[in-house]
Amino acid sequence: MSRQRYNRRRFLATSGLAAVGLGLPALIPGTAIGLGRTAPNDRIRVGFIGVGWKGLQGCFGSLVHSFLANPSCQAVAVCDVNQQFLDVAKRTVDKAQGNRDCSTYRDFRELLESDDVDAVAIATPDHWHAVQAIWACRKGKDVYCEKPLSLTVREARAMVEAARRFGRVFQTGSQSRSYAPIRRACELIRQGAIGELKAVHVNCGGPSMPCNLPGEATPEHIDWDLWLGPAAWRPFHPSLADKNFRPYREYSGGGMTDWGCHHFDLGQWAMGMDNSGPVEILPPDGKEVPWLTFRYADGKIMTHNSPQSEGGVVFVGSEGKVAGHGMSTRWRTEPGGIWQLPPGPANPIEGAKAHSDNFLECVHSRRKPNADVEIGCRTVTVCHLGNIAYWLNRPIKWDPVAEEIVGDDDAARWLDRSRREPFNNL
Repeated sequence: MSRQRYNRRRFLATSGLAAVGLGLPALIPGTAIGLGRTAPNDRIRVGFIGVGWKGLQGCFGSLVHSFLANPSCQAVAVCDVNQQFLDVAKRTVDKAQGNRDCSTYRDFRELLESDDVDAVAIATPDHWHAVQAIWACRKGKDVYCEKPLSLTVREARAMVEAARRFGRVFQTGSQSRSYAPIRRACELIRQGAIGELKAVHVNCGGPSMPCNLPGEATPEHIDWDLWLGPAAWRPFHPSLADKNFRPYREYSGGGMTDWGCHHFDLGQWAMGMDNSGPVEILPPDGKEVPWLTFRYADGKIMTHNSPQSEGGVVFVGSEGKVAGHGMSTRWRTEPGGIWQLPPGPANPIEGAKAHSDNFLECVHSRRKPNADVEIGCRTVTVCHLGNIAYWLNRPIKWDPVAEEIVGDDDAARWLDRSRREPFNNL
């Protein structure tokens, strides 16, 4: 479907992005204050921003297909800077819904202008998440945003503030939060099934690094400048435009924020730290601290890639141990028999369902979803702090209440990054 070329001046005027900080927009959409919201029995009209590998294929199932499987969802729009991805996504949606009604956009700002969209599902590279999610909140859209939530600590907090200011339902795409075996495991750990929790050992990839890829000619079907968006300009490289942007600091936090947002998230959850975090982050020194270690105010620790992590996440208590893996049913205990009730039809787990289903239910009920944006913020903050400690190779003291690095101005500069205009106003 052809679209009139986007008018940036009009968008800035209606979204209030000319204002400073997180101020209210000049014109507030009715949906932002609860007017015009679809009735509880109506279908929720969803627009998908980013329909490449993460959005249409994914490692644990397609985000688009997951939403389409729910009869309360109507996919009304798809958006991507890659025309080939966009064409495939439209064909997929139209075939699933038996029509040709799905609109297409190259620029997410056009999609956000549409009154036909109630909610957005964001599956773009990490450096885009904050801008797209915050601007969606300002336009009165509910948000499902894939993990990792943000590229920086400050972006994550700005996303929480935008969701709260505009009354949006905001689900972080950490599917483990809706997965029955994992919900049960964390519930039992919090209930004391392994005694007092002492430590959590996490396995995931390492920190990201500066991008040093050579430049290549840009294919005609990719809007490379828009792919970069808030990131500094650099020449095109096919690895970045596909799905291999995660190793590079300009666009992601590496394995620390990729699988770290699953496994560190489980540690935070089991420790009851969904609204808090560590107070000190110690990089490995080859002596007293062999592994990156997060220390919490109550004495608990969480380590990164120690042998005790066993390739997943291991919870160590005063009376036993639980070992598992994000998005897996392979959980074991030492000693055996700790679980009192196995998950299953006879023992349903509250909140266990498809993660997208949980989000859509909450769009109707206006309740917080399983992986509310505050949870996503606190988890990705742990990941980012670990990266900062790795990058600087020195201990970091963290105040989880003020959300500030204590006594280290150089380290504190890593809490945020500069962003290119016109995407520099959060």
